[in-house]
Amino acid sequence: DLKKQGKVNEIKEVSDGYATNFLIKNGYAVKYTKTSNEILNTSLKNKAIQEENDIKEATKLKQQLEKTELVFNVKSGKDGRTFGTISTKQISEKLNELNYKIDKKQIVIDGSLNSIGTHYVKLNLHKKVECSLKIVLK
Repeated sequence: DLKKQGKVNEIKEVSDGYATNFLIKNGYAVKYTKTSNEILNTSLKNKAIQEENDIKEATKLKQQLEKTELVFNVKSGKDGRTFGTISTKQISEKLNELNYKIDKKQIVIDGSLNSIGTHYVKLNLHKKVECSLKIVLK
C-alpha cells in the first residue's frame, strides 16, 4: 500500500518515469503484462479460498467456545467485589490450557471483571466471526 497512490493488488496507471524510477525500482509495483495479470488473478483466487477456509475454521471454533465456561477462583471482599480484576492475559492463558489458541488481543472485555458472578466477554476469532465466552468468578 502506498499512501494516496494505491493499495496492494490494484491496477493503476502512472507515468513511465515514476513507475520505472520509483515504484518498480523499490519493489512497490510490477509492470502490467499478460503474465503479471495472470499471477495477480491466481493470487486473488488463492486468497479468497484461504479466506473461506479461515472463516470455516473460526466458525467451528466459535461453536466449541460458546459451549465452554471458564471458572476463576478469586478472593473477594464485601459486596462480592474481588481483589483485582481478571485480565485478557489470564483468559488467554486459561484458554491455552484447554488447547484453544486464542491471543489476548482477540479478547474484548466490556467493563471490568471485578465482581463475583457470571460475565461474558467477546472474542474476535476473525474479521467476520465473533463469539461470546462465559466467564464465572467464584
